[in-house]
Amino acid sequence: MKHRVVITGMGVVSPIGVTIRSFQEAMFAGKSGVGPIQLFDPGEFPCRIAAEVKDLVCTEFRDRRIGFAMEAAEQAIQDAGLADSAVLRSAGLSLGIGLEVLDLQDLLTWSRGANAQASRWHEKRLTFLQTPSDLCAHLISHRYGFEVPPQVHVSACAAGTDAIGAAFQEIRSGRRKVMLAGGTDSMINPLGVGGFCKLRALSTRNECPTQASRPFDRDRDGFVLGEGAGLLILENRETATARQAHIHAEIAGYGNSMDAYGISEPHPEGRGALQAMTRALSDAGICPEQIDAINAHGSSTPKNDVMETIAIRKLLGDRAGSVPVVSTKSMIGHLIAAAGAVEVIAATLCLKTGHVHPTLNLTVPDPDCDLDYAPGSTRVHPQRYSLSNSFAFGGQNAALVLRRKDVTDS
Repeated sequence: MKHRVVITGMGVVSPIGVTIRSFQEAMFAGKSGVGPIQLFDPGEFPCRIAAEVKDLVCTEFRDRRIGFAMEAAEQAIQDAGLADSAVLRSAGLSLGIGLEVLDLQDLLTWSRGANAQASRWHEKRLTFLQTPSDLCAHLISHRYGFEVPPQVHVSACAAGTDAIGAAFQEIRSGRRKVMLAGGTDSMINPLGVGGFCKLRALSTRNECPTQASRPFDRDRDGFVLGEGAGLLILENRETATARQAHIHAEIAGYGNSMDAYGISEPHPEGRGALQAMTRALSDAGICPEQIDAINAHGSSTPKNDVMETIAIRKLLGDRAGSVPVVSTKSMIGHLIAAAGAVEVIAATLCLKTGHVHPTLNLTVPDPDCDLDYAPGSTRVHPQRYSLSNSFAFGGQNAALVLRRKDVTDS
């Protein structure tokens, strides 16, 4: 028996809002969260801009990714009405996060003799030679009393989507009734920015930061790094209905794939992207004609945007030009492992309200990107089904199909 899976809680920390309400308002207003880097001195880096989180509430953790995850988790659990609920003990955790070998700041601190400070030993015991993924899973599970072993996903820019997809499969199969799922990340540090600069992947529009992330525009020159977290509470629909939970939307299908083409570039014909989208639709039991909107990966890189356009055209056929395809990254930048999770939240808010948010900075159309990317401002657009895409370095691709909560067909 396959159980239907619904979203009953959402939490977000993003460059344009650190609550669902503020995020939704800024998203539909077309607000950009991009500005000069403040977290460190970028010096002479070619890229000196990013989309930073400005109003972080949870500041007790030095690693921003952990603070983002803890805050978004608390929001999602409160939103689902599960705070102090015994249901959480049997819940599972599925978390997407960037992979690191060790905490370099810890290594620097220890090399200066900070290990002699006994007062900091508890913190160092939990952090030295551990990755943020270890700590996020440990701290979230400990705070909420999760008794189920967590899952951690490190599939780069697809990690948040893969984490939600894995949680969806856990509930649909009947193995779990409740899951906390999503992603958290921040690469706005010298290694992150410097590494992407070396790859020439980042925009260098330092003088016009709010115009730097321009998905599908002819003059795009790379993506903008963002940071944040998105966490969802997923539930078996029967369980959610029995406890009279508020349902935001339903997850209907999940698909993933591997290009096996290049480490830092997608297959030029969108082979892996098309596979992931096709598998998500098949998993949901729907046909391409039923997709009403797409939240694109839309990274603002020269190769990805063309590839994704090609893949969507192959998927939708003659309808491709009439289905809105939006990029949340035009506002919040690329949140890497958290991108897919925050974009699923954006897609859910669009599905609920019957709108599509704008894609910013699309002023000069690229002849190779010829879909309806909803430039300008938010528009009314009722939807029954929407698709959310995440395509990552290494050729890792993931897609989720969302269904409006009152749609009963399957």
